[in-house]
Amino acid sequence: MAEVSSKELYEFKRTIEELADKKGRGTELVSVYIPPDKQVSDVVKHMREELSQSANIKSKQTKKNVQSAIEVIVQKLKLFPKPPEHGLLLFVGMIPKGGPGTEKMETYVFEPPEVIQTYTYHCNSEFYLEPLQDMLDVKETYGLAVLDRKEATIAVLRGKRIDIVKTLTSGVPGKHKAGGQSQRRFDRLIDLAAHEFLKRIGHHINDAFLPIPDLKGVVLGGPGHTKEEFLEGDYMHYEIKNKVITTVDTSYTGEFGIREVIDKSMDVLNEMDIMREKKLVQRFLKELINEDGLSSYGEKDVRRNLEMGAVEVLLLSEDVSYKRETCECPACAYTEGKTIKKSEEIGNEQCPQCGEIMKVVGSRDIIDEFVDMAEEVGSDIEIISTETEEGMQLLRAFGGIAAILRYRT
Repeated sequence: MAEVSSKELYEFKRTIEELADKKGRGTELVSVYIPPDKQVSDVVKHMREELSQSANIKSKQTKKNVQSAIEVIVQKLKLFPKPPEHGLLLFVGMIPKGGPGTEKMETYVFEPPEVIQTYTYHCNSEFYLEPLQDMLDVKETYGLAVLDRKEATIAVLRGKRIDIVKTLTSGVPGKHKAGGQSQRRFDRLIDLAAHEFLKRIGHHINDAFLPIPDLKGVVLGGPGHTKEEFLEGDYMHYEIKNKVITTVDTSYTGEFGIREVIDKSMDVLNEMDIMREKKLVQRFLKELINEDGLSSYGEKDVRRNLEMGAVEVLLLSEDVSYKRETCECPACAYTEGKTIKKSEEIGNEQCPQCGEIMKVVGSRDIIDEFVDMAEEVGSDIEIISTETEEGMQLLRAFGGIAAILRYRT
């Protein structure tokens, strides 16, 4: 996901999980997706039309709740002269807290980490989250090109979304029936035309891929040997050429060829992402067994090193299930923090200074807290999945919290 910090990604994921748990009694939860180029006035107009249409809902309670949600959306839209850079998301509805009559209006308004492509109004018993769940899958951006001597297609792959950037045709002549000197002359002309076409492909690839700051890699495909000829020649900018991961044989060019390239290279692309995580954990383990190694693990030690600014890379398992509770004494105002599992609750803790029963005055997810601490001291942050052996080892052996240090402490 381009230009998104680990903290933003984690918060986004948590918001989606929170929204997914919300259920309405009827089809009364409203989801609105507004692309950045959509006029807010057009959305307001549409909301007023939906407000009129909702008068036809048979259930009085559902009708009332839908109309209330739409009115909230209209009020929220007044705060935005235009949508933010990535668009705007609104999720509004009456959420029951218990039996009938316990419904409470809940409102979520935020900008997603990825650009919204399509305007959507959706009303159901659950919030419409599928496009956001697709965004969570966006991890890296790859450049794709499929080519032969007749045509070429250039595309960008962001998560599951394919953007076709350019389609080119060459005009290079095919087979001919001339013989002798004429045949050699035609061959030279064909080779020259093919060379010029490859230069043109390279120019468009440079224009398409060089401006992408987070380009992870490039995959070339196509039938025949033209792709290898293109890669070996001096057609692409050296920065793009150095990012070519692999070439794959395809039966097609055009958009079908692009999809074939993705299908045939997906294992390679997935392995790259997994390998990056594996290498980070392996680097931590190497530091751990080294007598003078720069490593730290466990909630207490990593917290101490973060407070000192000694952490270079913070490694957090995506399955860490701890929270940090802040307790305060109502008598003497003494405060202290305690780290416990999310499923646990702090009992009647006594104040160590005056013996009064302390109260919980704050609670935070441990990942939230550590990410904030790491960002304050400029540490790199990596959320490690549990899909690899190394990822599981980080979680089980080290509690899912570890660090590679800048210096020994």
